[in-house]
Formats: sequence, structure tokens, C-alpha cells
Amino acid sequence: MSASTEAGIRPASGPPQAAVRVGRKRTRPGSKAAYAYIAPFFVVFAAFSVYPWLDTAWVSLHSVRLTTYDRQTWVGLENYRNLFTHKFFWNALRNTVTIGIIATVPQLCLALGIAHLLNYKLRARTFFRVAMLMPYATSLAAATVIFLQLFDPQLGIINWALHLLHLPRVDWQGSKWPAQVAVSAIVTWRWTGYNALIYLAGMQAIDSSLYEAAAIDGASRWQQFRHVTLPGLRPTILFTIVVSTIGAAQLFGEPLLYHNGMPDGGTSGQYQTLGLLMYQQGWTNDRLGLASATAWTMFLIIVLAVLVNLGLARRRERRTGIVAPVAAAAATVEVTS
Repeated sequence: MSASTEAGIRPASGPPQAAVRVGRKRTRPGSKAAYAYIAPFFVVFAAFSVYPWLDTAWVSLHSVRLTTYDRQTWVGLENYRNLFTHKFFWNALRNTVTIGIIATVPQLCLALGIAHLLNYKLRARTFFRVAMLMPYATSLAAATVIFLQLFDPQLGIINWALHLLHLPRVDWQGSKWPAQVAVSAIVTWRWTGYNALIYLAGMQAIDSSLYEAAAIDGASRWQQFRHVTLPGLRPTILFTIVVSTIGAAQLFGEPLLYHNGMPDGGTSGQYQTLGLLMYQQGWTNDRLGLASATAWTMFLIIVLAVLVNLGLARRRERRTGIVAPVAAAAATVEVTS
């Protein structure tokens, strides 16, 4: 008899790995329920996102009419050649870029300032936070009607105020740059509060001890904002820049309603965007192949813009060591949607 038996110690009945394997095998059948719960999402995503995305690519290689959709003629890259040699495409592309810049830059700057103010302990702070979302919750059609009245060349309040200041009246609908400013004002009004709340959430995630240390060192509020708030908000700022860039490339509702539902973007196309051009080619001109080529061109432009933004962010990461995974994930979700 061994010493361990004499001492009353039982020998091990078997390797513990076998029990672990058995336990794992027992849990595998239950894990299939998780796939059953998430399957409806992938089914809906494949039916309403993946399939239309692939079908649009196929249609862009054909000559297709809306009235005779079942009769398609293969034309290869002819739709893309016609698109890139069309002056209206380059006009719409320039308008999309300029309106996107005019709308996005002031929007994000205002949102950052509003979030910085709301981050302090103010009276009725909850009311102001809720009020920030009111423009976003407002109907786009109702907001555009109001802005149409504000920017009316004859009876608008904006020109009335300019007249009081002895300044010349501005044609906010017929001129190129004033019309783009008016359309950008609608976009800025709707999305500033939404981005402000995103910035506010990012600010509240910053460690308060950093502000306390900066205050002890004698830093003013402006210095705290520059050296504590902005570095801590870099991932959030990148996220809003990427999402705003995607939204600007897909701009459609504001310029459409600003010209009374007409997709030509003004009398001379002065604020026609790529979204309006795609709609005009498909539903007004009855050329679905050309409209699909426009849609895929918009998709590639969005992918390129997102890659440029992420490339600049990663270049800054190498300098500062700050990683922005939130923006990368958001870019992937937005581009594929």
C-alpha cells in the first residue's frame, strides 16, 4: 500500500481536462439559441441592404428603364462613362462638397461650444439638454417651410433685417452661394443639437481629476478646454466628422424641399447635390442604369472620404498615442448601411 493510501488521500479519479471537455460539449447545444435570436437581423439586413446594394451594382451595368424594368440591356461601363462626361455630375459633386463644408464646419464648432457650456452646472440644465434635440425631432418638411419663409427674397425676415442695416437684399434662392448658405443653414440647425449631446457625453466621460489638477496649476477655463477637453474628445470629434461627412455626401431632403420638391436643385442647378441628381436620373428621366451608376459613385466617394478621415486620425495617433476605435466602428456601420 502506498503512502498516500495510508494517509487517507484518495488518488485522482481522472484528468480534470476530461470534465472540462464534457462541460463544454454540454453547453454547445444551448449556444444555438443565440444564433436563432440574432438570425432575424441578418435576414432583414440581407434582404433590405445587401441585396439592393448588389442589385444596384448589376443595374448600373445595364440600360434600364423604370417602365420596362424586366428588359435590361448590357452596356458595361457605359453608364459610368456617360456620368463622368456629364457636366451636371461635376456640378452636383462640387455643390455636394461646398454645401457639406459650409454646413459641417459651423455645425460641429457650434455643437462643441454648446456642449462645453452645458457641461457646467447651470440652472435648468436638463431643459437645455432636451431642447437641443428639438430641431432633430422636428419634421424636415416643416423646418424647410420655415426656412423658406425666413430666406424669402421679398418677404423674408433675413432680407428685412438686412434692409434695416442698410445692406443690399440677397436672392437666397436664385443665386448660387446664398442658396447654398440657406440650404446649409437648415442642415446646421437640425444637427447641431444632436452633435452637441454626443460631445457632452464625451466630456462627461473625461476624468474630473484632470480638471482639478489643471485648476490647481492655475489653468483658466480656456486652457482647460484646450489641454484637457479637446485631447479627451478626439475620438468623439473624429466620430462626428466621419458621420457628418457621410451625411453631407448623401444630402437629399433639404435641397429637394427647398426647391418645392423639384430635384433639379434650383433654376440653374446651383444647389443640386449628388442625391438629387440620382433621384432626377432615376425617377424623372427614367434612366435607372445611370441612376444606379450615380449611387455607386456616391458610395465610392463616401468610402474614400471615410478612409481619408481615418488615415488622418491614425497619423495623429502615431504622434499623440490616442486611439479612436469608436470612429472606426462608426465609419464601418455608416458606410455599409
